[in-house]
This record gives sequence, structure tokens and C-alpha cells, in this order.
Amino acid sequence: MRASDISPEFPLLGFLSQAPSHGYHLHMRLEEELDGVWNLSQSQVYNILKRLESKGDVRGEVLQQKSAPAKRLLALTAAGRRRFKAWLREPTPGSLRALRMEFLTRLYFARAQDLRFARDLIEEQKRAIKNDVKRLQQIYDELPDKQLLNRLSLQLRIRQLDSCLEWLEDCRASLLQK
Repeated sequence: MRASDISPEFPLLGFLSQAPSHGYHLHMRLEEELDGVWNLSQSQVYNILKRLESKGDVRGEVLQQKSAPAKRLLALTAAGRRRFKAWLREPTPGSLRALRMEFLTRLYFARAQDLRFARDLIEEQKRAIKNDVKRLQQIYDELPDKQLLNRLSLQLRIRQLDSCLEWLEDCRASLLQK
């Protein structure tokens, strides 16, 4: 998965993996619990939920109410649960945007399941980033000096990823305090 493949489907699947819910409630949870990560309008949430339902990851049931309009209760299907679980265990691509959005979303749901799982997720992410740094450093080392801009670009990426490794250590330390 590339950073451009970051999808807001996964936090919604994650919330639904915890319990069936209504679209409005899912939107409110996004705003309250993951507002610093995801910024979606209510209409975007409803469109994503419709897409998830058409893909077979979510199923909806209309519940009639006596004194209010009918509500649509959404639940995760077995396919949606498998898709979410597989995504939850993947390392996040080594870009700042992907780490801010994807990794923090994964960490949120991993932490809700089990603190040990959240720590393991951090360690796996650190390994993936270290491999990216090693790969980029090798490319950098093989570039001729005359390719200055390419070398500077790689230096920037390596430094960003080094900074991400420090940040992941901070994440781990924060988890241990809880």
C-alpha cells in the first residue's frame, strides 16, 4: 500500500468491529476519538459506509422507530472483519502522512484490543522503517556525487524516517505509562 492509498474506510470498519452502529454515531466517534487523524464530513462518512456496504464489508438493517425517522443499523460482515484484521496487522508505508493517518489509526484499534498488541505494532513499524532507511541509505551511497538533488532528496527522506523512529519510541514510552 502506498501513502496515496490511505483510506478512511478502515477507522469506520474498526469502529464497527467493536459494535454495530449508526452512521451518525460513527461520524461522532471519528470527531471525538480520531479528530486529529481524520477530518471527514458527515456526508463523506455516509458515502464511505454505502461503499463498504456495496463491497460486502458492512451490512445495514433499517430499524423503525415510533417517534423518530427510521435508523439504519450497520454491522461488520465476516468479510469486513477479515479485511479489517488483515489491515490492522500490516506495517504502514514509511511516509509522514501514512504514519500520521494509518499508523495512528492502527495504534488506536490495537491499543483498544490489547496493550501488548499495540507494543508489537510499534516494534513491527520500527522494523519496517529501519528497513526503509537501510534501503534508502544504500541507494544514496550508490548515487554519484554529481546527482546532488537526488542525494539531497534521499537525505531528507532518511532524516524524516529517522525522526519517525524517534517518534515511535515516544509512542512506546507513552503506552507504557498508561
